[in-house]
Amino acid sequence: MTTPIEQIKASARQHMDKSLESTKRELAGIRSGKASPSMLDTVRVEVYGQQMPLNQLSSVSAPEPRLILVTPWDKANAKAIEKAIREADLGLDPAQQGGVIRVPLPSLNEQRRKDLVKVVHKLVEEGRIGVRHARTESRDRLKKLSGVSEDDVKHAEKDLQKLHDDYIHKVDELLKAKEAELLEV
Repeated sequence: MTTPIEQIKASARQHMDKSLESTKRELAGIRSGKASPSMLDTVRVEVYGQQMPLNQLSSVSAPEPRLILVTPWDKANAKAIEKAIREADLGLDPAQQGGVIRVPLPSLNEQRRKDLVKVVHKLVEEGRIGVRHARTESRDRLKKLSGVSEDDVKHAEKDLQKLHDDYIHKVDELLKAKEAELLEV
């Protein structure tokens, strides 16, 4: 049977994992110079009287570094998909060709790159806040435990701090990689 301290640490790790994954997902949606199908993950299309995620209506691929190809499963939705991509505020200009939607990526200018780096920093900071929040919450739960020695609580707090530092480091690595990708010309 697991002790309450182990449960608290496991819960903290789980929350930190969620923050890290969320940050990875958010960063994948930021457009760098290279095409990636995940760039269109946030696009929602108005079809069949409701908003649906683009990936439930079509296959999305990146056959070339500067091109995303969207192939609707139902050709009747092509116009709606094209409109949704154009209005998704991603700075993309899709063009329909024979039922397939080609989304060429414009090259990023210096100012746009700097703006994207600022957005990336904001998203990464949200990830860090999530990790810190998980640590703080777990620390509070540790202090409220009864029937546990003070030494055990101190050791658990040290473990939590080490876990926190590891996850903050992972989030910072994501930042470094994304920043390098964005500033690469």
